[in-house]
Amino acid sequence: MSVAAVFFYLFAFVLVASAFMVISSRNPVQSVLFLILAFVNAAGLFILIGAEFLGLILVVVYVGAVAVLFLFVVMMLDVDFVELRQGFLQYMPIGVIVGLIFLSELALVVGAWVMAPNAVGGTPNPNPGGENLTNVEAIGRVLYTDYIYFFQAAGFVLLVAMIGAIVLTLRHKPNVKRQNITAQVTRKPEETLEVVKVRPGQGL
Repeated sequence: MSVAAVFFYLFAFVLVASAFMVISSRNPVQSVLFLILAFVNAAGLFILIGAEFLGLILVVVYVGAVAVLFLFVVMMLDVDFVELRQGFLQYMPIGVIVGLIFLSELALVVGAWVMAPNAVGGTPNPNPGGENLTNVEAIGRVLYTDYIYFFQAAGFVLLVAMIGAIVLTLRHKPNVKRQNITAQVTRKPEETLEVVKVRPGQGL
């Protein structure tokens, strides 16, 4: 057995085990941590098959942003999960039916799966032109040359969406003091200074 096969079985086993722990763990914080572990092992599988760009994106985007955001939200909101589980039994029959449908579909897919004889032949070359570039370099060259305007437009749309989400969810509390830059700039000296005449020997 080669070293690549050993790492494949290791990553695959940890990935399946961590994915099972995500849905079976009672603590939501532990579920998010197992989800991060599943993402990391999936990234390792992508790197093994030569798709290092997908592996890096999985780590940077999902582990570095999405999963950490899930963990932050779960820890900061302090949701009462005991109260949420009170109506769990009334949805149990529907959940069992949906689960059986998914299991039957997976059984049909696995039963009809046949490996192509020419599938195992090494990873494809991302640059048929002859240059020896990695997947990340090839995708970056195409993305920042041929599709640079579409890339910038997508970034602008995401920026507008982020600003809109912040504006929609921003709530000002009435009893909290805030900085008013306009009032600070336009204020007059008599509004901020008070001259007190103290008589000799009396103090304040």
